[in-house]
Amino acid sequence: MRESLKPLIQIQDLDMKMLRLMRIKRDRQKELKQIEDLRKDLHDQVKEKETEVEKLTAEISSLEQKIEEIAQKLKGLEERQSQIKKIEEFNALTQEMTGTERERVTAEQKVSDLTDKKNMEEELLEKIKESLETSEANSIALEKEIQASILLINQEGSQLKEERDAIATTTDPDTLHIYERLLRNKKDRVIVPVENRACSGCHIALTAQHENIVRKGENLIFCEHCSRIHYWQEAEAIEGTPSETKRRRRRVAST
Repeated sequence: MRESLKPLIQIQDLDMKMLRLMRIKRDRQKELKQIEDLRKDLHDQVKEKETEVEKLTAEISSLEQKIEEIAQKLKGLEERQSQIKKIEEFNALTQEMTGTERERVTAEQKVSDLTDKKNMEEELLEKIKESLETSEANSIALEKEIQASILLINQEGSQLKEERDAIATTTDPDTLHIYERLLRNKKDRVIVPVENRACSGCHIALTAQHENIVRKGENLIFCEHCSRIHYWQEAEAIEGTPSETKRRRRRVAST
């Protein structure tokens, strides 16, 4: 194995931990967003129902005023009718009073329907307010827990970055640049061992010639299928790497 790859594999292990933390952090932030969206949706529903109730209240008030005006009109028609002598005028007033009475009945029916609708909307409004109150009470503790976990993630991430930056000063800048470019593209391990004549990154079989070149470790060797950097670990495995752990397990199993 090329000596220049050893610190890069250590950096890679740290980067994998940081990527895992970033994924956890994004998931936790999504949870916060869902809580906020739910609360906002309930607030919007409350506002919408309050507006609807106010609109119905105004409409009912307007109709009730109209009914009062119709009642005054009927009273006036009745007074006029009692004073009329001619049958034609009496009949004409009777027809007008009948039409006015129908108008009053229609308005009263509308008031009744709107009142029923208003009562229903008020019941829904109270239920939404209760849901909002319950949601806010339950979400406070959850939001605090999520925010605390995000804080811990940020702290752990900062520690990992400090360790990474320290190791990065010992690596070859050109090789580090290549590694970082591959990492940005794949968001996964990009320096991987050759195992059973296959890339342990993409798991596609390699040629014997490719394996021999990797064994020599004279240059950076890239997988022709996935572009990951290959190294040979049988002669000298890196302590603490996932691949070394796998080899130890295999040795234990074989004994």
